[in-house]
Amino acid sequence: MKRIAIQGLVGSFHDMAAHQYFENEQMQLICCATFEQVFDSIRRDPTAIGMLAIENTIAGSLLHNYELLRDSGTTVVGEHKLHISHCICCLPDDDWTTVEEVHSHPVALMQCRHFLSNHPTLKLVEADDTAGSAKHISENQCHGWAAICSSDAARLYGMRILEDHIEDNKHNFTRFLVVCNPMKADFLRPLEKANKASLVFSLPHEEGKLSQVLSILSFYKINLTKIQSLPIIGREWEYMFYVDVTYDSLTRYRQSIDAIIPLTRELKVLGEYSEAPSAPVNSITPTLG
Repeated sequence: MKRIAIQGLVGSFHDMAAHQYFENEQMQLICCATFEQVFDSIRRDPTAIGMLAIENTIAGSLLHNYELLRDSGTTVVGEHKLHISHCICCLPDDDWTTVEEVHSHPVALMQCRHFLSNHPTLKLVEADDTAGSAKHISENQCHGWAAICSSDAARLYGMRILEDHIEDNKHNFTRFLVVCNPMKADFLRPLEKANKASLVFSLPHEEGKLSQVLSILSFYKINLTKIQSLPIIGREWEYMFYVDVTYDSLTRYRQSIDAIIPLTRELKVLGEYSEAPSAPVNSITPTLG
């Protein structure tokens, strides 16, 4: 049985991503309030696996998670792309005439800004989790409160769905990374099937260094799929660069890494894994346990 650490509760989008990625496998969820706790769970139990949201097509990158990933000592062994669809829900005996405030994760609130702008009297309240908001309202019988979460989570916690598919962009996807202790990595992904890698490095504060690195990757036919920069605290105008690349030759990819090492500082391969296929639009129903 796999022990999967997620941020959020049963019914959260992390729960859905975990069940889709490890489809038909037995698992035990380790529900964490924060992403820091996800990595703490892996440190305490080296057999645990983490499921970590890293970017969303509307909200963008989860910048703090990049830093946590770099500092955690874990390895990325997979990725999953999940279609995100939100509903607004309340207690069964509430309705639009009684709801006064809506609770959800700040990213979910942001993804539903247009819908919420049409309900200006609703008070927006940020919470740790989408499914957790629904669970809290249900268990505490918070009349006049609504939650934004998945329709699966709403049904799971016995909530009334006022309106479904309220996200601003129907092509709303989140990319999740699967991370683990490096000693467990080879059991979770066959390296010979890997065609994607996540890297992080810094560069000397010199003109043209980044373009040199990108030129080398291009020379080796390594496809750059994402680049994200974060400032290095205490080192003015210097940045850490988080880069995702895809490749069709493991040999050429490794040659490219060897070639850019002299140009970079603190280069670290965060993981090598198989690129996720296009995300299915339908979701699964989260299961307890």
